[in-house]
Amino acid sequence: MDIDFNKMEGLVPAIIQDATTKNVLMLGFMNKEAYEKTVATQKVTFWSRSRQCLWTKGETSGNYLNLVSIQNDCDDDTLLVKVHPQGPTCHKGTDTCWGEDNDMNPLLFLTELQDFIEKRHEEMPEGSYTTSLFKKGVNRMAQKVGEEALETVIEATNGSDEQLVYEASDMFYHLIVLLTSKGLRIEDIAKELQRRHDPEWDKKRRSEKAKETK
Repeated sequence: MDIDFNKMEGLVPAIIQDATTKNVLMLGFMNKEAYEKTVATQKVTFWSRSRQCLWTKGETSGNYLNLVSIQNDCDDDTLLVKVHPQGPTCHKGTDTCWGEDNDMNPLLFLTELQDFIEKRHEEMPEGSYTTSLFKKGVNRMAQKVGEEALETVIEATNGSDEQLVYEASDMFYHLIVLLTSKGLRIEDIAKELQRRHDPEWDKKRRSEKAKETK
């Protein structure tokens, strides 16, 4: 990776992002030696401008930043460093240097679940319920989505909120399995909903239908 350390007298900003939650944890600076040590040890190391020396985050507190990946920006002078933090990042004891909680947006788990189900589809391990669904074929998978949708409706009209969430979760899971079997992802549904969110969407849809009927 070609990093331009010359623009800031040997330093480049390093934006630290949690690889799982996608939250920004802190901003530090690296010189060439800090970058090389980070890659070699897989623990994020910075150059301290106040102490004029290298420092590995966590070397005194134990709150290391375990390296996942490093990306260079378009000008080759800013790094995006993705990590798995080991404890709070800030020296004040907070998760981030902005005092924010490093919580994961639950919606991001849908992508993680999609990735897991795709892996099941590729590997088809024995004893897995997901594998058994794939083996039964599209018709059975579609039927399961319908069954779980019906259970969701029943809980919505005559059940508890807790059971509604439980049954809706089953429905989402089986829907993702079905989508995976068709080479699709839950993000494809999100993109379609995003498209429909356009105030002009209904006009465009009617226009497209009118063209089809000509």
